[in-house]
Formats: sequence, C-alpha cells, structure tokens
Amino acid sequence: MARLMSVNVGLPRGIPWQGKTVDTAVWKTSVQGPRQVRRLNIDGDRQGDAAGHGGEQRAVLVYQSEAYNFWQSELGRKDFTYGQFGENFTVDGLPDDEVCIGDRYRIGSALFEVTQPRVTCYRVGIRMNEPQMAALLVARGRPGFYLRVLEEGQVEAGDEIVQVGIGPEHMTVSEVNALLYLPGHPRGQLERALRIPALSPGWRGSFQALLSQNESGGETTGNAGLDPASGPPAAWAGFRPLRVVHKIRESSSVTSLVLEPFEESRLTAARPGQFVVLRLRVMPDAPALMRSYSLSSEPGERHYRISVKREPHGLASAYINDRVEIGDVLDVSAPRGNFVLRPNDAPVVLLSAGVGATPVIAMLHALAAKAATREVWWLHGARCGREHPFAQETRNLLETLVHGHSHISYSSPDREDRLGVDYDADGHLDIEVLRGLHVPRNADFYICGPSAFMGDLSAGLAAWGVVADRIHTELFGPGPSNTPGIAATPSRQPHLPAEPSSAGPVVSFARSGLTVHWGPAFQSLLELAEACDVPTRWSCRTGVCHSCETGLVAGTVTYQPEPIDPPARGTILICCCQPKADVVLDL
Repeated sequence: MARLMSVNVGLPRGIPWQGKTVDTAVWKTSVQGPRQVRRLNIDGDRQGDAAGHGGEQRAVLVYQSEAYNFWQSELGRKDFTYGQFGENFTVDGLPDDEVCIGDRYRIGSALFEVTQPRVTCYRVGIRMNEPQMAALLVARGRPGFYLRVLEEGQVEAGDEIVQVGIGPEHMTVSEVNALLYLPGHPRGQLERALRIPALSPGWRGSFQALLSQNESGGETTGNAGLDPASGPPAAWAGFRPLRVVHKIRESSSVTSLVLEPFEESRLTAARPGQFVVLRLRVMPDAPALMRSYSLSSEPGERHYRISVKREPHGLASAYINDRVEIGDVLDVSAPRGNFVLRPNDAPVVLLSAGVGATPVIAMLHALAAKAATREVWWLHGARCGREHPFAQETRNLLETLVHGHSHISYSSPDREDRLGVDYDADGHLDIEVLRGLHVPRNADFYICGPSAFMGDLSAGLAAWGVVADRIHTELFGPGPSNTPGIAATPSRQPHLPAEPSSAGPVVSFARSGLTVHWGPAFQSLLELAEACDVPTRWSCRTGVCHSCETGLVAGTVTYQPEPIDPPARGTILICCCQPKADVVLDL
C-alpha cells in the first residue's frame, strides 16, 4: 500500500540567482497534522510562477521517496529533507513508471486525479544547488507528477494512498514525459495520449502540435510540441497606420473598431481567425501599450475589424472604449496566428464563450461569403442578452448557409431575455450540450474562450472520440487566477534597459507593452529582452531567420531555461542578426 510520508508547503519568496531575484515557492517545508487540500492549493502553499506551476491542473506536486534514494546516490549527497524537490506530497510508492495519467487516488478525505508529468524548471536547480537538475530529471525519467483535486478534503502524513480509478489508456507518467521531451514521437502514442480525458490542456496542445508536425512531414530538427510554429512571415514588418472609420457598440461590454488604410491602398487579407497587434499611445510621455486583438470581420483587403471587451482596470480596453474616435489613426501590425479555418469539406463547429466569439465569427463570415455547403454549427455561451455580442449578425450569416445550425446558452439571462427567441437554453456550453444536439463527431472543432471553457470542452471532445487533430483552440484573454482573492507576489515588470539607445530598429514586445530600440550595446535580441526583463520563453526548435535568412544560432534561445506549459504563442527563435525593419513580438 502506497503511503503519504510528508505534506510540504511554502510561499513565494525572492531568491538571488545570477544577479537577479527569482520569485519562487520551490522551498517547501514539511508540516505536521491535517491540512486542507483545496481546488487550487493546499492551505499554506502557493506558487511563485503561475504560468508554469499551479492552477487547477497542477494543484499538487508529487515526488517519491524512491527517487530521493536514487538522487542521493546519483549526486553523492545526504542532505535531503522532505520537500527538497519542490513537491507537496512526498510519497512511498507511486513510481513514475507505474502511475498512469488519469489514475485516481483517495488520500485522507480528498480525491485526486493524475493530470501530467512535472514540468521541469530551472527553479528546482536553484533549490538543489545543481544547475543541471531540470535536465537530469528528464534524462533520468524521474520527473514526478501533478494531481488535480476532484474532491476537496484533509490529508496528513501517514495517510494510506488508495487507488480508486485507472487511466483509460494505461500510459504511465514516464511514457508521457518521454513522448514530449525525448526524440521520437510515434503517431500511435500521440493518439493514445490525446484519448486521455484527464491529460491537462497544456500537454494536450503540445501533443496536438506534434501530431500535426508528424502528419505534415515537418522538419525533423524541431519539436513542435515545445515550440509551436509561428506560421508564415508577416505581410509587413512593424506597424502600419490605419484610420478608424467606424466605432460600433456590439454589447454592453464589447466595442468594435473598423480600420482602413489611407487613400486607395489595400490591406493584406487575413486568414479567418488571425489577430493583429495594436500599438496604443495612451499617455503622451509613457511607453506605448501593445495589445493583441482577433480580427472579427470577413477577411478582405479593404478593412479590418477588431472587437474589444472592456476589462476592469484594463488601460488599453478603456482607452479604446472611451477615447478612440472615428478619424483617429492607430498603429497596427500585419495579421498573424495559426488558429485559422481549415479549407476542407468536413463539418465545422464554432464554439465560443463571451468575447471569444471574435476569431470564430471571422470564420463564420468566411464560410458565408463562399456560400459554403458544408455543415456549420454556431454554438455560443454568454451571460445574458446584454453581454451577447454579434447576436443579430450571426443570425443573418447563418441564414445564408444551407446547412447552418445555431445554439445559444445564457448562464444568467435577464428578465427580458426570451427563451426560444433570444437564446436556446439556460446554463453553460459543455460536452453534454453537444451530445444532445447530435453535433457530428467528424467535424473540425474551433474553440475560443476562457481557459476552463476550452479545457473542459477539449477533454470532453477527446473522451467522446473526436480525433485529436480536429480539435483547435485559441486562448482568449488572461488565464485563470492562481489564487483568486489573494494578491500575487510582486514581480519585476518589463522596463527600458538601464541605458536605452535612441537608434537602431524598433522592437515592440506586444504583451509586455514595451517598445525599445535595438542598439549596438546588445549583440542579440535575447540580450535586449533580458535587459528589459521581458518574459521570453525557452525553445529547442531550430529554423531559419526571416531577416538574415541564415540558420539560427544554437544556445541563443535560453532566457528562462524551462519548457512552456502550456506552449505559448509568445515563443520566439532568436537570431544574432539585427532586423532589416522594426520587429513586433507577441511577448
């Protein structure tokens, strides 16, 4: 019988490392007595890096006493204490090569489900005082694993660990870990992993990328699961001035801007589902804000439409809603992104929640413009009619399709919202709704909305038997809070370098809201990003630089030497050349 040997918790703190301060909670302390386990955390525990750790899919980290014995021998050390590897549960038993993704365990009064292997991180190297520790955990096949909390309850050191469920594909933690990180990604194994409903959305996205690379005969030197391809080169470099010709209120919280080029010039027709980056001059003397917005109109060369939800305390969305007027000129990047409509004859299901409708309504426009004869399903979830953007627009588009279907769910309808007229059902969109509507399982599914919405639907579709490469997702807006109601630990914000240059190509870090000149003081884009504390991401993929058309330099892509979980659109490949024009990076 496996047993819980220690419960370990810790709070984030600043640790000096390589001349910087890293916010980390990898230092865990063993605690005595019962502890309450909640959906996101154990009482007294938090994560310093919510992007790579924590959240519903990674609420509890498990490591084994047997692995402790292995590393003491491997590293020649005897100074280990429980929590040494940053784990919440130190256990006797449950080895990685026996525990399967989807296995369920009862510990104390709480119920858990295995969701993914541990994502190895450089912070464990700091904790162990062993810089290569992250790589060693992968190379030796001893990562540990994460648990999701299915039923909250109390646990205590000494509790027995009782297996109450078995993962459907019997794929061990070791097998799944090797499938992503080690060479060789057999199609059959990828498909097996994607059939596991419990597999976390981040790992699911990585395996979907690998499966697509496998099918398309992608370059063998890369790993699309760790560095999703960024698509073809942008239609133009940097930003282009576009004029606001219409401003439209779509709902109580969503406003659209229609943007056109000057005079008789043309735009590049975007692929349905792509996005653009706006550079907004909110304050005259402050750095510009960069924001990514999906194009919500029919793809064309005459104009672009973006639709922006006003967010609480959102500087950019407030600026667009309150201060941008018709006739204003905004700096806009070329369209980009790979969440695009596939050109085939299969049925298509467009699934969205809230303002996540923006990229999929562009797909609906494209289908209507071509008078598509394929079966098209529009399924959307909103809070109520006041917060339902594009309601009449989608009805009009669906009427032009010979095989168009619609289903609208309101989670909290207003008194004036009419069931059967304005919406079709109370509640949220989920897999049971799709089952009840007899949505075809051989369709291409495009899902956009909050992360929980996408994760639940993706897992539900996989469990329903939908082939993995037919499920396409686009995260819209920020991910869920790691600890709702608790202020995050302050971290260093992106900033201008200590000695900013006034010359050189302009580099815009869109997500960080920072624009700087790439001056001669920085030999590579990596050095510039590092000087600005921009959170770039690790990548092991190789390729060709679109600027100098030479191979990328190995080793120049490690700012934070850790894989991304989930893989982010901000992953970049960094060359040592300087660009021929301004650069926009979604970072």
